[in-house]
Amino acid sequence: MVARTAFGVGLACAVLASPTGTLPPAWADEGVIALPIQFTEQQASRFPQPPPNEYTNQLALADIDGDGDLDIAFANGGNYSTPGQPQKLRLFVNNGVGVFSDESDARTGGLTALARDVEFGDVDGDGDLDMAVATDFSTLPRLLINNGAGYFSDESATRLPGIPLGSAHCAFGDVDNDGDLDLMFANALPNRFGNGQTQLYLNDGAGHFTDATAMRMPAQLINQPMDAFFADLDGDLSLDIVVVSRGTNGTRLYRNDGHGFFAAFPGSFPPNAGSYAFDPGDVDGDGDLDMLAINAAPSSLVELVLQNDGLGGFTDATNTILPPASNPAVDDNDSRWFDMDNDGDLDLLIGSLGNSERICRNTGGVLTLTTGAITAIADSTLDIEVGDLDGDGDLDIVTGQGESGSYVNRIYINIGAPDTLPPRIIRFDQLSGSADAGPYVVRACIRDDMTTDTNFFPRAIELRWQLDGAPQPNLRMTWMGGDLYRAAIPGQPCGTRIVYEVAATDFAGNTGVGPAHAFSAGLGPADLNTDGAVDQADLGILLNAYGQSAEGDIDGDGDTDQADLGALLTRFGQECP
Repeated sequence: MVARTAFGVGLACAVLASPTGTLPPAWADEGVIALPIQFTEQQASRFPQPPPNEYTNQLALADIDGDGDLDIAFANGGNYSTPGQPQKLRLFVNNGVGVFSDESDARTGGLTALARDVEFGDVDGDGDLDMAVATDFSTLPRLLINNGAGYFSDESATRLPGIPLGSAHCAFGDVDNDGDLDLMFANALPNRFGNGQTQLYLNDGAGHFTDATAMRMPAQLINQPMDAFFADLDGDLSLDIVVVSRGTNGTRLYRNDGHGFFAAFPGSFPPNAGSYAFDPGDVDGDGDLDMLAINAAPSSLVELVLQNDGLGGFTDATNTILPPASNPAVDDNDSRWFDMDNDGDLDLLIGSLGNSERICRNTGGVLTLTTGAITAIADSTLDIEVGDLDGDGDLDIVTGQGESGSYVNRIYINIGAPDTLPPRIIRFDQLSGSADAGPYVVRACIRDDMTTDTNFFPRAIELRWQLDGAPQPNLRMTWMGGDLYRAAIPGQPCGTRIVYEVAATDFAGNTGVGPAHAFSAGLGPADLNTDGAVDQADLGILLNAYGQSAEGDIDGDGDTDQADLGALLTRFGQECP
């Protein structure tokens, strides 16, 4: 059984060449490193031609038809501050090697909308990906149900509450840990430049949603909410909420109490303003989620790096991690963390509205400007995503264009080395077995070489388990939102020894396995000899291992110490009936 710890991280920034091949004066600084081309723009040969030239606000990658490759959805519909014309939600279907066909009409019925975001998740538990669409200007959001083959029917009228929203973003997440995906919408009225309360809709398990906003969310209006996502900010394996405000100091963080009720995180949040997107990622390798905040500095168009203290408290660490020489004042709109060089740390991709895209490469804590890694095209990127689109084991890039220019969405193919590093099991529930009847729910935080609104693209995430030493069929862990996954071990008779571990296989086929954890049903890990009682025999095992080995480890921290002795004595004398 293999365990990989959270990776160590520092950053080095790769700034891409301008369209002229020279660095703008603000970027020209000592230490600039020229990189060979790694991401080549290939939309003319891989995307349908001619381009539809539509106003794309957001995009999402997902295997909509279950054939093992990543397709693309584009959320279209302008304009910036006025409604404009509804446009088609585009579905580009992958042929397996990264060449796409436009199948929007056949697969959505030609759905048009003022779409600001599109997200995927299995809302009805049938194993395929359904689609949520956030729409702006006091219109109804959409929920499209997948028939299993990647063809969608608009069932919004019977599955959503039917509340008009001015929404720039939506997100799926199992906020109440009941095994189904709930749904959140950023919201402001009369449009996303107004004020509004973030909306939370609870799933009944079959993909029908009820409005739980009043009961579960703070009664707080947020000014100009441009982004909203779920993330476990405090490491308790439940999903918290981040709502990004374009207004001054308007961004809000809401803490989940573990049951799907939210309240503001305690303490202050660093000053911020003007941002359209935050992106969570473990920048410093300490196991918690930091955040890159696009153009969020209160006084200029530069990025902020917000460092997590592990409990969901953030400090501005920009000058340490992303110094001024590597943080130009450019009109940027989105970002993604990804490992561009297969060295185990997260590099940074920035989608720019004011110039060509930029890549920030991690080189041990110093941001070093580089140029040349990506085809330099100055366009108007509103959204950027990464994923292995041509099936060669490395991460490619897709951008969505809007607001200005010719609206040509682009694909950049990675010609670098494939991913050879497995996903990391950061933390997981270490069950005590106190619930005699079960089921025993195991949640796990799992990360790989990238971030997106659905974390990464796994081939499989499973819970491997044994009963009294006998292997059982692996349990599929379902995505909870953010970087969390979930499975439930069926209830077992009291005294049954249960051993389990989490295994994750990424899109490139690399498998990471977490440490094993054991407990006795009804008695927990204190029943060290699994005889159905916590007694003198278990105390003897613990004392023999005390300070020497993990044989008496009850609390799962890898050693046998005073804490384990206390846990055993708490249950001493308990036995199965």
